[in-house]
Amino acid sequence: MLKVKDTLRATVHLTFDGRVIKVYHGPDAPQRFKNEVRILRHLEERNCPFVPRLLEADDQRLRIVTTNCGTRVEHLDLPRLREIFAELEHFGVRHDDPEMRNVTYRQADGRFCIIDFEFATLLPSPSENP
Repeated sequence: MLKVKDTLRATVHLTFDGRVIKVYHGPDAPQRFKNEVRILRHLEERNCPFVPRLLEADDQRLRIVTTNCGTRVEHLDLPRLREIFAELEHFGVRHDDPEMRNVTYRQADGRFCIIDFEFATLLPSPSENP
């Protein structure tokens, strides 16, 4: 396994078979874990094609396993970055941390993807709006 992130909030490893393992720690770890699981399940139900798929969620260990969405992006202009995160809102989610560090590039289909949903917000469905 390759450690790709180790911060106060989470440790992320990439396995050699292409899975991503994220373990939450630090402030509000259980809530951030629950939120990311909820958001990823929501996006999967809506067939969002540019986010990781949740493979496992272990609420005892505060650990998720997801598919890999490609490699981190080093350069992206601001209009394109905004466009990528705006597209996510069509699937009912606002990311709430729309930074380049949360964008990857999936070479297999030439697609920019979005990762790291622990602070994301579910948007009201159109039927819930007055």
